[in-house]
Amino acid sequence: MNDLSLHGLTKRFGQTAAVDDVTLDIPGGKFICLLGPSGCGKTTLLRLIAGLEEPTAGRILVGGQDQTETPTHRRNFGMVFQSLALFPHLSVGDNVAYPLAIRGTRRAQRRAKAEELLALVQLPGLADRRVQQLSGGQRQRVAIARGLAIDPRLFLLDEPLSALDANLREHMQMELRQLQARLGVTTVVVTHDQKEALTMADVVIVMDRGCVQQMGAPMEVYRDPANAFVAGFIGTSNLLPARLLDPATVEVSGQRLVLGPGDRVKCPPGPAILSVRPEDVRFASEGLPARVIFIRDLGESVQIVLDHAGQEVTALFSPRDRPDVAVGDPVALTLAPGGRVVLAP
Repeated sequence: MNDLSLHGLTKRFGQTAAVDDVTLDIPGGKFICLLGPSGCGKTTLLRLIAGLEEPTAGRILVGGQDQTETPTHRRNFGMVFQSLALFPHLSVGDNVAYPLAIRGTRRAQRRAKAEELLALVQLPGLADRRVQQLSGGQRQRVAIARGLAIDPRLFLLDEPLSALDANLREHMQMELRQLQARLGVTTVVVTHDQKEALTMADVVIVMDRGCVQQMGAPMEVYRDPANAFVAGFIGTSNLLPARLLDPATVEVSGQRLVLGPGDRVKCPPGPAILSVRPEDVRFASEGLPARVIFIRDLGESVQIVLDHAGQEVTALFSPRDRPDVAVGDPVALTLAPGGRVVLAP
């Protein structure tokens, strides 16, 4: 297993720090997602790990070995680019075997390895086809097979599924996760898709403005966000202005809520933000006053958007538990205990 360690990794373009003093220790054999909005530094961080960018400062270690000065072609990392970068003049098999060809591997060995990998990604018998004859999902599998051809120490993927339609993307998420689990290769994927990260990853690393905001298991990051940025970026969260009166009491819109087991406090007493997930917002006979402004039936769930004191609040219900309300109706909201997080404003 190859542990990946980054120590004070920084990349500046002029006065702008695209990656700013990132320090991480990632256990080997895991599926890691770098997640964040456009421009947060996640692709630059991946390119630094791959050796495609030279760091301004810091070190990159894999398995305890310093790779910072090692040329890209000597790092033995597999990579899948967002554009896939397949060669249209080569057959499918030759595309997969290309990394072996430039390493001088004999043709018979290259052919055997390409056929083995194509079978692994569920494309058996397609080695002699042209790339242009493949569907988008098949091309994606070819790019993945090529990235695995050298038995990489690390497998790096830059938004590999972004060009696929929704149904195919979800199918490929599952396939990629199952493939990684079967091979046990340490895999780092860049994505801006929160659902994709939560679906696939063992470890999610949330970035913003070149810095790591939080690192943890998907449900840990979702249920226990480190700050208001993470709470607002991962999934959907209602961020309500609040005041923490003491470690067990928070005030929202003049109403005091007693915090209990499962609720989390991440700031000192004073101005705060209360983060509540939509599935933890409920209707009751008494509570925070609100008015229904939008209802959307998503099939597997019902989303109800409300106005509370000029602030938008989203509630989520299963179809079986759908409240009998219509747009314009006044309601009272309660915020279910156990999932409330009090954060610094």
